[in-house]
Formats: sequence, C-alpha cells, structure tokens
Amino acid sequence: MTGYTHDTYISTFTWRYGSDAMRSIYSEEHKRKLLREVWIALATAQRDAGLVTEEQLCELIAHKDDIDIERASEIEAEIHHDLMAEIKTYAEQCPKGGSIIHLGATSMDILDNMDALRLKQALSLTIEKTKTLLQTFIDKMDIYADKACMAFTHIQPAEPTTVGYRFAQTAQDLIADLEALEAVEASIRGKGMKGAVGTSASYRELLLGTGMTPFAMEEKVMAQLGIKSFTAATQVYPRKQDWRVVSTLSGLCCTLYKFFIDFRILQSPPIGEWSEPFGAKQVGSSAMPFKRNPINSEKIDSLCRFVSSQSEVLWQNAASTLLERTLDDSANRRFVLPECFLSVDEILMTATKVVSGMQIHETGIKRNLDTYGLFAASERLMMELGRRGANRQEMHELIRNHSLKAWTEVQEGRANPLADSLKSDPVVLSYMSEEEVLASLDAEGYVGDAPMRTRLVIAEAKAALLK
Repeated sequence: MTGYTHDTYISTFTWRYGSDAMRSIYSEEHKRKLLREVWIALATAQRDAGLVTEEQLCELIAHKDDIDIERASEIEAEIHHDLMAEIKTYAEQCPKGGSIIHLGATSMDILDNMDALRLKQALSLTIEKTKTLLQTFIDKMDIYADKACMAFTHIQPAEPTTVGYRFAQTAQDLIADLEALEAVEASIRGKGMKGAVGTSASYRELLLGTGMTPFAMEEKVMAQLGIKSFTAATQVYPRKQDWRVVSTLSGLCCTLYKFFIDFRILQSPPIGEWSEPFGAKQVGSSAMPFKRNPINSEKIDSLCRFVSSQSEVLWQNAASTLLERTLDDSANRRFVLPECFLSVDEILMTATKVVSGMQIHETGIKRNLDTYGLFAASERLMMELGRRGANRQEMHELIRNHSLKAWTEVQEGRANPLADSLKSDPVVLSYMSEEEVLASLDAEGYVGDAPMRTRLVIAEAKAALLK
C-alpha cells in the first residue's frame, strides 16, 4: 500500500476534518494492531485449553506491533481477502506461532470484536470532547445568566429573555446527549467467539477433550479484551449496535445544529447580537471584502446534516442482514462509521472554539431591547394596572392601540415612542405616576425567572461532568 498524496482522491477526513487522535483510532495500522490483540486473546484462551504452546503464544505477543501493510497488500492482491492477507503476514513473522493464528475462528469473530473495541475508543474520545464543550457552555451561562436580551418566536421579536438562558437551552440538551453517549459506550458488545453462524460449532469440535467449553473460551477471550460479548449472534454482532451508536451521535448533532443555526441568525447584522471569532487576516468573501460570514457555524451545520443522514444507512444494514449474514453492509461500514465519528470530532472541536471565543455585542442587544422590548414590557404594565383596579379588557385595548401606532413608527425606522405615549396617557396616569409607568416598561427587568433557571442548568451540567 503506497502513501497517498494530493494528486489523487483522498477523503477530506484524511487531512481536513477531525483530530489526529480520532484518525489514529480509525487508521489501518491501529485496526491491524487491534486484530492482533484479538488473535492473541484467542490464542491465550486456547493455550489454557492445551491447544497452543507457551512458545507459540509468546511469539505472537512479540510481533503484535510489527504491522506490515505493504506485505499484507501484496498478499491481498493475490488472494483477494483482506483478513486472510493479514493472517498470512502475521504468520510469516511468527514461524512457530503462525500455524495457530485464527484457530477455529471465522473472519467476523476477529473483525467484529475489533470493531467493538474501536467503537468504545471512539465513543470515549467523543465523550471527553462533549464534556469540554459542556464546560464552555457553563462558563458562558455563568457570565450571562442575568444579561437581558430579546427573545424571538416565529423569528419575530417576542419578550425578553437572558443570554445565559439561551445558552441554557442547549446546555440542557448537551447534558442529555452526554448521558446518551455514556450509556451507549457502556452498552458496546463484541461478537464474541461464535464461529461461522454464531453456534460455536467449530470451537466445540476444537475443544473436545480439553475440559473447556466454547462458552468458557469466549469468556476468557472477552475478559482479556475488556469488553463483553452479545449472548446471541449470527456470523456478525447485531448490526443494530452500529445504528444505535450513530443515532446517538445524530442526537448530539441535532442539539448543535439547532444552536448554530440560531447563532447564524443572531450574527446577521439586522439582529447583530452575537458573532464568531474572526481572525485579523481572515477573509470573509472573495468578492465582498467587508463580509464576516459565520463559516464555522455553517461548517458545523453542514457536518451535522451529514451525520444525521447516515443513521438511515445503518438502519438498512441492520434490517437487511438476511438470515445469518450478508455482506452488503461491509463496504459502507468501512467509511460510514469512521466518517461519522470524524465529523462529530470536527463539530465538537469547532463548537468549543466558537463558543469560547464568540463575541456578545452589548450594543446590538440594547438596540433590540430598546426597539422591541417595550412592546413586551407593556404586558407587565397591563398586569400592574389590573392590580391597581383598572379593567383588564379596557387596558388591553388601550395598550394595543398605543402599540399599533408605535409599531408603525418602528417600521419606518424611527425610535419606539411607546414609552412616551403610555406615560402621557391620562387613563394610565389615573392609576400610576410617570415614573411608575416607565419602571414597568423597563424591558431588562422583564425576564421572569430565566436567571434562576439558568443557574439550575449550570448546577445540573456541573453534576453531569462529575459522574
């Protein structure tokens, strides 16, 4: 296998998206090292059964890291079977132990246990990066729990909320995503050692007279590998496991897609409350030098969309595993699983960078509160008038008429006159002073219990990180 350069097609994930740590987990070298771990675990159990000598086992262990992809590729080109090519390569390195590699096994006894180990490793890395992102949200919630801003429903100005409470919505979902990732990581199982159709028939014959059962041998192998096996399997572990894993990744992507599409709206100059970090030499557009596009948020949403679409592929793999095994899942699993993990890896790294370095624009927040917050705060004025004996329906109509006139002014680009018109209304003044009217129309104070609820989410997030 020759090295790849940029004069031929290579995956974007080879060099652009994802971390070196995740690429290493899904590298060919790491895969082949894991395969050898499985073969060594099998040989160790068979040594205990008297089928393998200590010398043979020691030789396998001594050469476990001597990966030779070039030699394996030469053999594969002749025999057209990648696992057998790796077995032959390993056997060439082990003149005494080579003859007992893969004894009694079928290919998927080795490959599926290797894949289970990789799934656990990839999930572990994803969990750590999700925790890092959640901590970044905690930091932002802590700073902005009380900072009032306009909330929007139907993408229209509604009532004030706080910046921290906006972060809290996503943080709450991230807590659930973290719990789901941890649960699916704990649930990962290997195929075990069950042979061609999952009955362990080959191992039963092999172990006759040794005093060891196939079940006991399997338990020894899996204990050495550090994972449990499915109780029942066919030639492969149930492909629903792959679907569960990527569905969980898709759930995390759902959370982050929502946050970053909102981020893109809030970065739009007409709202202008948030913006991504922007480098001194960063170029926003090849045509428009003034542009500051939310490219990181767009990349995150693009990759989230990709991950969510892959659940369907793995659903089909699980549902279409005809009888005890078909091979039509094999090709797509070679890239769907690593590319989903590498996508999420890139998403989490980029999200952490954006959230930690983002700018919150106080001027934009105040402008929107001054323009639209008065309309929402008029509801509080109506409540206060009602408490002072005014007719609720009459006050509703009075404030509605003032508001409609004020909306016309705002739509014409002029300052919102609602406060001035309400504080001068004789009916309103028969119940309240001008100062009391203006105090009731202070939009920054009309955020309900958003700060308190934000702090509750902070506590929940901190507890999730300590588990």
